[in-house]
Amino acid sequence: MTALKDFLRRRSGELRLALRTTIAAGLAFGVAKLVDLPQGTWAVITAIIVMQASLGGSVKAAADRMAGTLAGALWGGLVAVSVTRAGDIETGLAVLLAVGPLALLAAVNASFRVAPITALIVLLPTSASGITPLAYALERIAEISLGIVVGVGVALFVLPARARGLLARSAARLAELNADLVEVLIESLIGGEGRPGLAGLHARIRATLRQMDAAVDEAARERRTHLSDHADPEPLARTLYRVRHDLVMIGRACATPLPPAIGEALREPLTGLRDQVAELLRDAARSLRLELPLPDAEAFAASLSAYIKAMDALRAEGATRELPGDEVGRIYALRFGFEQLGDDLTDLLARAGELARS
Repeated sequence: MTALKDFLRRRSGELRLALRTTIAAGLAFGVAKLVDLPQGTWAVITAIIVMQASLGGSVKAAADRMAGTLAGALWGGLVAVSVTRAGDIETGLAVLLAVGPLALLAAVNASFRVAPITALIVLLPTSASGITPLAYALERIAEISLGIVVGVGVALFVLPARARGLLARSAARLAELNADLVEVLIESLIGGEGRPGLAGLHARIRATLRQMDAAVDEAARERRTHLSDHADPEPLARTLYRVRHDLVMIGRACATPLPPAIGEALREPLTGLRDQVAELLRDAARSLRLELPLPDAEAFAASLSAYIKAMDALRAEGATRELPGDEVGRIYALRFGFEQLGDDLTDLLARAGELARS
């Protein structure tokens, strides 16, 4: 029973999406039969396609589906009534004429990617369907419009999921991955153990950034269409990208271990800073995921201050005078990177707080 509860809690978003999709499919089929549409299949398929993880995603899928359907149905119907298809050669030419311009349109604007398929659906069956191409095109538009209305309606009223939740989960995942990254980087700097798994960690961060970008687009669409009054998602996304850039800068400075004397002097403050950065990021991730109060940054600020004081002491002692210029530059680049990270982590907590309060 406990395992089942844990599964339901972890997969609550996916289960809600599956339930909404099932309801939308059944409702679309029922309404299609109620209004006596010739083929309810396209209404059901469209309702399934429209159903996305968030309301903003459903709105985009609906707009894309409608744009592609209108373009494909109208152009396919026009080709059907304009081109004589007496044989296979003529039909093949009609197919090329129907698909070519719409394929270009889809390549230029991905919103029209279903247009070539819709044109073929309208074009090919009309010779044996017993109805005019125009009537067939209108039937497809009617069925797909019904599927769009049902899909968006279910997304809006049945266990609605706003893109804000997707954005919060993506931001939380990024925070956790960045905490792992900080630990790997500082361990390689002071321990000289190399950086195993670093490439895979960066790949997961890039993938999560793409997920966050999609969530930001969906959240912004909800705001534009007045389906949500949550805070603007862009500031949080920009701050997470700045944190990413800070860690890239720090990573470059951590490419090789510090010189022995410098490394020994900075081991304790760097270890403390590593632990506090990782803890702050993981606490922020937990707060975002569970909608808890965000952590304060006092312990992190104290660890950063201790690190800066240790750097100033080394400089006052002249410990870096005998080092090559590139080593000195790397040491101070590391300091600058952590100072920038401190500013951006403070901003991250503020932007996450805005999202939580909206």
